[in-house]
Amino acid sequence: MKSAAVERWFASTKPPSEAALRRVRELILGADPSMRERIQYGITFSSTKSGDFAAFVRYSESGVNLRLMRGRRLHGRYPHLEGATVKRMRIADEREASARAAELRSMVKEWCALGDPTARATKRAGAPVRGGSALDISSHRPVHKPSLSPRRPVR
Repeated sequence: MKSAAVERWFASTKPPSEAALRRVRELILGADPSMRERIQYGITFSSTKSGDFAAFVRYSESGVNLRLMRGRRLHGRYPHLEGATVKRMRIADEREASARAAELRSMVKEWCALGDPTARATKRAGAPVRGGSALDISSHRPVHKPSLSPRRPVR
């Protein structure tokens, strides 16, 4: 769903690649009905209830630099996704954005299908952990849990 605040951002910022940014925005928002957008830290974010998907960074330069917030969670084949730790996609212009439409839509659909990461983290934190530690959600400190594997007596 398009946001009036993002429209105001475009009007006041006047980025050099506005047409390309708008095309990428249109593709992201159109890929899944749960996708939303907002302005935070002076940049636009696309997100769902499960968290932030991506943001336009370095928008004052020409082209689109789309930073994926937790892009490592995506496991599909996305040939234009760059970066080992921080995933991003660079798009030169509106024509290139349109050419990558299927890839962008696929990334958004996979992101939305991942669901709520906090629900899974809570579920995992309460589950027994074999020989490791879990995160105590209330204090955010590691909690050591006993191993479920039988221990051999020391001889």
